[in-house]
Amino acid sequence: MSLKCEVLSTGDEVLTGQIVDSNAAWLADRLGSLGLEVVRHLTVGDDRADLEGAFREIGERADVCVCTGGLGPTVDDLTTEIAARVAGCGLKLDQPALDRMQILWQARGRPMPENNRKQAMIPDASEVLPNPVGTAPGFTMKLGRAHFFFMPGVPSEMKKMFTEQVVPRLDKLRPEPSVFEVKVLRTHGLPESKVDEILDGLENQFPGVKLGFRAHFPEIQVKLTVKGADIASAKQVLKAASKEVFRRLGAYIFSEGQSIEEVAAELLTMEKAKISLAESCTGGLIGEMLTSVPGSSAYFDRSFVTYTNTAKHEVLGVSEAILNEHGAVSEACAKAMAEGARKISGSRFALSATGIAGPTGGSAQKPVGTVFIGLATPSATFVRKIFFPGSRTQVRQITAIAVLDMLRRHLLGLPVEASRFEALPLEETKG
Repeated sequence: MSLKCEVLSTGDEVLTGQIVDSNAAWLADRLGSLGLEVVRHLTVGDDRADLEGAFREIGERADVCVCTGGLGPTVDDLTTEIAARVAGCGLKLDQPALDRMQILWQARGRPMPENNRKQAMIPDASEVLPNPVGTAPGFTMKLGRAHFFFMPGVPSEMKKMFTEQVVPRLDKLRPEPSVFEVKVLRTHGLPESKVDEILDGLENQFPGVKLGFRAHFPEIQVKLTVKGADIASAKQVLKAASKEVFRRLGAYIFSEGQSIEEVAAELLTMEKAKISLAESCTGGLIGEMLTSVPGSSAYFDRSFVTYTNTAKHEVLGVSEAILNEHGAVSEACAKAMAEGARKISGSRFALSATGIAGPTGGSAQKPVGTVFIGLATPSATFVRKIFFPGSRTQVRQITAIAVLDMLRRHLLGLPVEASRFEALPLEETKG
C-alpha cells in the first residue's frame, strides 16, 4: 500500500495569488513519480491559528506532508514556531546552519542582520535538512501520525533540498521495498485526446506500467512510470513500453525530456550549421528560445524581427509585389522572409514566421491564428500554414514550437509536416 501524501503551501502571497504556486505542482509530480499517493493540496496564509489547524489535521490523516514556505527571517514567517507548538517542544539553535549564514553574509561583504538568526532555530523534536544554496535550513519531524518535511518556499532551494534530503528519507518510509523508473516523452502536433486514443491499451499490454499525460501547451507530455522489485526489471519493462509508444506516436515525439529548443540546438551543433531567423508575429520569441540554451553561439547567427511590411521589404528583401498581391501573412511572404534571412546572413538554415496573433487584425479569409512558417535550406525552401484560434500568447507559442519542430524534422530527414503514420525509431539511438 502506498503512502498517502499531502502538499502544504504556506504564505499570504501564495494564498492570495500574488505568486503562482509552482512548488506544489512540482512536488506532486515528483511524489507521484516516486510511487507515493498525493491525496490533497492545501494552501494556508501567514496566520498562527490556520497553520496550527492545518498541521494538526494533516497529522491525523496523512502519512507524509511536504510543506513549503514560512522559514524566512521576518515576523510573518511562522512555520517553525507553529510546528514546535504542535509538537509540544521548544526551539534549538542549529549551529552549522548559523555558521553557514554568517559565511554567506560575509561573502556579500555585509554583516548578517540579527533577525536572520531566527532561521537557524529549529524545533527540539526535529532533524535539520541542510540547505546548500540558501540561508534557511529545512527540518523534518513527526506531527501526529504524519512525517512532515518543512522546506523553503524559494523554488531552487526547495527542489535541491527535496532531491538531496527528502527523497532518501521517503525511500526509508515505504512499507515495502520497491523502485520506480520514470520516462517522459515530449510530443508536438497532436491534441491530448488523440495521443490518449493512440496509446489506448498500453497499460494492459505492459502490466505494471502507469501511463499519464500532461498538457503543457504547446506540447503534450507522455509519462511512463514503472514500479518494480529491482532496478533492472523496472528498466526492462520501461524500455519495452517506451519502444511501443515510439512505434505508435512516431515522429510526433520530439524528445525524451529535452525542450524543443534543446533538441534543435543539439542537432544544429551536430551538423555544425548556423541558423538565422526572420520573425514577425513571434516578435523575437524563437530567437529567445534558441539563445536560452547554453552554447548557442555555436549555431545561432542572427535574428531579424521585421514587424511591418516596410521592414520586411527593406531588411529581408520581400518584394512589394508579394506584399501587395499576397499580403504579409501568406505562403509567399514566409518563403521570401526565410530566403532573405538566409541570403543576408549566409547561414545554412533560416526560419521565418508571419501571422496574425490577435486579438485583432483577422479577416474572413485570414482569421486570427493564421500563421505561415518557413524553413530555407541550401537545396529548398519549405513553408507550412498552421491555424490555432487561441489567445495572442498561445498563437505565438505554438508558432515558435512548430517552426523549431519543422527544423528538427528536416535535420532528421523526416517530412517537415507531420503524418499520422510516420515512424521514428528513436529508441534504437536514444536507449
